[in-house]
Amino acid sequence: MIELRTPAEIEAMRPAGRFVAETLATLREETTVGTNLLAIDRRAHDLIRRAGAESCYIDYHPSFGASPFGKVICTSINDAVLHGLPFDYALRDGDLVTLDFAVSVDGWVADSAVSFVVGTARDEDLALIDTTQRALDAAIAAAQVGSRVGDISHAIAGVCHGDGYEINTDFGGHGVGRIMHGDPHIPNDGKPGRGYPLREGLVVALEPWLLQTTDELVTDPDGWTLRSVDGSRGAHSEHTIAITSAGPIVLTDRSFLGVD
Repeated sequence: MIELRTPAEIEAMRPAGRFVAETLATLREETTVGTNLLAIDRRAHDLIRRAGAESCYIDYHPSFGASPFGKVICTSINDAVLHGLPFDYALRDGDLVTLDFAVSVDGWVADSAVSFVVGTARDEDLALIDTTQRALDAAIAAAQVGSRVGDISHAIAGVCHGDGYEINTDFGGHGVGRIMHGDPHIPNDGKPGRGYPLREGLVVALEPWLLQTTDELVTDPDGWTLRSVDGSRGAHSEHTIAITSAGPIVLTDRSFLGVD
């Protein structure tokens, strides 16, 4: 079911968005060569506890997950791009890292993701990340009252296809509110003017993600982590936004913190 939020409810969602933004900014700053993925999860867990927030991931067990997730943040490395289950791994120079984080604050959810490189970056990794960020910017700009879901999808695809990447539509954006994943589904490719009409009060997470040379995924033996079928690297950019008559509001905006 698609739910529309009142202006007061959107205001009530701001603390969750701000906390997610601040946590991702903190974790990005602290994540360097040598950082262990389990240490990232422990740090996120500590920040959640201190804030009195609630993880959306730790007990999450959808049909595609092998078991409850068991951690509070997704850490996808190199050829992993989505649902990366933290494990005992110390980051190496040049690793491409994606952190995807969602929590509930006072019953309202926010969801966001950021990709970056630790240490020495490859040009092709920076280009991939840049494409996902520009695709996210295009998606946000397209999220206007009176448009449709297909307009957001088309905006994302225009950037990604324009840069030469293939697009997987199995996983994409989604409604956000009292739960992390709700309707509508917002694929990263689609036809303009098609799909659910965008109305004032709709709150969604938009999340362009890409793999360098394929659009096919395989699932790790851990039952969660999704990797490219050919070993090429992935990147993922995501924000939670509210659609209003005055334009989209980015609830997980990190720019005020001086980071992307």
